[in-house]
Amino acid sequence: MTGVPSGALDGLKVLDLSRVLAGPYCAQMLADHGADVIKVEPPAGDETRGWGPPFVAAGTSAYYRNLNRDKKNIVVDLSVPEGRDILASLLRDADVLVENFKAGTLAKWGYGDDEIQRRFPALIHCRITGFGTDGPLGGQPGYDAVLQAYGGLMSVNGEADGPPLRVGVPVVDQVTGILAFSGILLALNERHRSGVGQLVDCTLLDTAVSLLHPHSATWLANGTVPHRTGSAHPTIAPYDAFTAADGPVFIAVGNDRQFGALAEVLGVPGLADDPRFRTNPDRVRHQQELRTALEKPVAAHSRTELTALLTSRGIPASPVHDVAEALTAPQVRHRGLVVEEGEYRGLASPVSLSRTPARTGPEVRGAGADTWEVLGAAGYDAAAIEEAVARGVVRGPAAGRDDG
Repeated sequence: MTGVPSGALDGLKVLDLSRVLAGPYCAQMLADHGADVIKVEPPAGDETRGWGPPFVAAGTSAYYRNLNRDKKNIVVDLSVPEGRDILASLLRDADVLVENFKAGTLAKWGYGDDEIQRRFPALIHCRITGFGTDGPLGGQPGYDAVLQAYGGLMSVNGEADGPPLRVGVPVVDQVTGILAFSGILLALNERHRSGVGQLVDCTLLDTAVSLLHPHSATWLANGTVPHRTGSAHPTIAPYDAFTAADGPVFIAVGNDRQFGALAEVLGVPGLADDPRFRTNPDRVRHQQELRTALEKPVAAHSRTELTALLTSRGIPASPVHDVAEALTAPQVRHRGLVVEEGEYRGLASPVSLSRTPARTGPEVRGAGADTWEVLGAAGYDAAAIEEAVARGVVRGPAAGRDDG
């Protein structure tokens, strides 16, 4: 549109053959920043279209919509030779391929790593798997929670006297999507020098293990197996959720000066001189006693009042918001993190650029809605497209009309 700045990735063509979360999230971030993303769904569709309720349109869940905006859509049966021929046509001028097929699937179809490099030497191929393609668990499928379990994250999440818990958001999937996005940008930058593409190999396992800090640092340093600490931090105190007069509030004290200010705000200045609490190592060693000393003074304040008092003294603190409170918080709205355009409600790109801002085109296309446009641009004439639709190789609206 006239007057709309070009995205940082304008002119980039991306084929998104991925499903579920990590791959679609990566491809959506590319689309947000201007890339022309074509989502290629299998005949059965991306299973997250049915991950509801809630549903925002016939057969389309809110879950799917939040990961697949602003992508063109085509349905192709890649299990048949004609479908694989279409894929080759789409890859000829593509810059990036994002996929999360089961290990060996692309090779079985004639698109192994070496073959992709030979036929499409400039292509950036981003592969996302659960455990990788080789090794003892190579090729084994994995969802976010499975990798939270295998990678150790569940073991350090939960109350000290409770069972291991899954982190309440699919953090492994989402961070894998962000790492895939970053890896693609690295490969594109290198391609400017070499003219050659490469494989960006991302696994949920690698992500899960990378997220173990500081627990991994502790074990690698002294062999101590970390344990669950609830909301508390294992090496900083006080860094925990407390109960205020009207609900939970989180207080994060990162140094001794902040602790002295906290003690003053709460009306217990003597705590800062108590030998048990003078330094952070002291406070960590006596964390339960410290918590007991702070609970009653914290409970004398409301969440909002206490947060204002603490932040005015340079102490990070916040009410513990529920999702509704978070998404309606004034600073969240000021940052433009919630997109509301017509009937669409979603989250904006978390990457903000000053000259080439992310676009927030909210459109989510129906399965096969862009068959005619995409195949026409790939060199197929109307008769060939009609035949492919009739044979079930692709799915799309009849007579070239858009049903999105």
